[in-house]
Amino acid sequence: MQSLGEQIRARLPYQQRNAASLALLVFAMVLTLSAFAEVGLARDGSLPAGLFVYGGGLAVLALIAYFVQSKFTPYADPLLLPLAVALNGLGLTMIYRLDLDTSADRKAAAAAGKKLLEDAARAPGQLIWTFVGITLFVVAVLIMRDTDKTDARLSFTPKTAQRYTYLIGLSAIIMLILPIVPGIGAEINGARVWINIAGFSVQPGEFAKLLLVVFFAGYLVNKRQAMSLIGKKVGPFSLPRGRDLGPIMVIWFFCLGVLFLQKDLGTALLFFGLFVSMLYIATQRVSWVMIGVGLLAVGVFVATLLPFMGHVNQRIDIWQNPKPYFDGGCLMESGKVIPVNPNTDIYKKYDKPGVISPGFTACANLGGEYSDSAQLMKGLYALGEGGVLGTGLGQGEPWRTPLSFSDFIFDSLGEELGLTGLMAILLMYALIVQRGMKTAVAARDPFLKLFAGGVSFVLALQVFVIVGGVTRLIPLTGLTTPFLSQGGSSLMANWILIAILVRMSHDARKPAPQAIQDEGMTQIVSTR
Repeated sequence: MQSLGEQIRARLPYQQRNAASLALLVFAMVLTLSAFAEVGLARDGSLPAGLFVYGGGLAVLALIAYFVQSKFTPYADPLLLPLAVALNGLGLTMIYRLDLDTSADRKAAAAAGKKLLEDAARAPGQLIWTFVGITLFVVAVLIMRDTDKTDARLSFTPKTAQRYTYLIGLSAIIMLILPIVPGIGAEINGARVWINIAGFSVQPGEFAKLLLVVFFAGYLVNKRQAMSLIGKKVGPFSLPRGRDLGPIMVIWFFCLGVLFLQKDLGTALLFFGLFVSMLYIATQRVSWVMIGVGLLAVGVFVATLLPFMGHVNQRIDIWQNPKPYFDGGCLMESGKVIPVNPNTDIYKKYDKPGVISPGFTACANLGGEYSDSAQLMKGLYALGEGGVLGTGLGQGEPWRTPLSFSDFIFDSLGEELGLTGLMAILLMYALIVQRGMKTAVAARDPFLKLFAGGVSFVLALQVFVIVGGVTRLIPLTGLTTPFLSQGGSSLMANWILIAILVRMSHDARKPAPQAIQDEGMTQIVSTR
């Protein structure tokens, strides 16, 4: 009886789908250029000056990526590159719309005397990072070879990484530790996940997630048989043996360390969820998932009891009841939240020239932990304002939401594109994940199966965590929305992720090499 992977490979169209990929890429570019045009027409009644700079620049980059893909990975999945370009284009459009230098509505609001939030949307910078990201995509596709061409010069395939499993795992741990190193680590918005290098802020965790996928895949492909063995059975659950439970405990403590030292709930959730999901893919044991979810719940509960984890506690408090923190709240050691918003007397006391944030200063003098739920609540108001069809690109007020260009760009798009537009965006993410999972099932090598499955799941989990946070489904975390949010680290890492899926989908979809006998040749065997 054929396995699921063999059945899928038997139905795969073993032909080059470059024409389909080009047609979808053209549609993605038409979508992006139309979005840019709508922003300008809605605001100024004319096509924006940045239409050909930003839209045309992205089109040129996308075509270069297409030609490299069609030449070196002709059997690659035709959907991956167009979907990534469409998401990147929509994100660039919204950042261009929010850019202070290009937003006519912000200038009009400022002229009317309205108080505006300090924004940092930078469309030129995002275009540069898009160029860097697509360049990395091209380089990754060029460097990685077909899995069966191991004798090629400077040969490097996705499977090559299996030989360096533990070295790659060590590199991932070093990347995660860098933000807590004095001198280069930086704390932003309560989480210490950034490092400063030559004036640039980099989030090493974005690259560490890819390295951890390689490490987990290499480790589990060697240990999956041992981990599939059943130990004791408790009720309906089959528990693993104690010796096999050790690795998941080590990962649990490691993720708790990330949570405690960096105060970043999102990164800890992403890494632990990644390991548990890959463990399930390798063993098909539901008991591992239940143990993983239980350990994660215990870890979060322990974090809420520690006094120095005030930032994480505030995130959970804001998720449960954001009202006391609106426009500024101060969490005291007793657990009481004291409002320090502009309507309070203590805020007015410190509202003096030279004081950048009176609410933060007031909370610091009270000896508490400051936090503000305004971004979460204003983001929810923006989603409500958008409704089903949205206000239209360029016709809403997404700039009223703090961090509308990064953490809350999903809400910004929801205000102007509505629920319909958000469902289309989520469908794009779902298609990337689905094509990645299909590649994982069709892959011929166990390591490549785990690698493709882990890469696909890490994208799905990251989208779930950030979208769930900004919609108040789960506590808000500091993860970025792939391809949409402003920033170079996330964009570069996700373009490398797409390059990995493109290469592995090419390996899975290309025709298997035929036997010599099928080619009409005769083998001569010497008995001497």
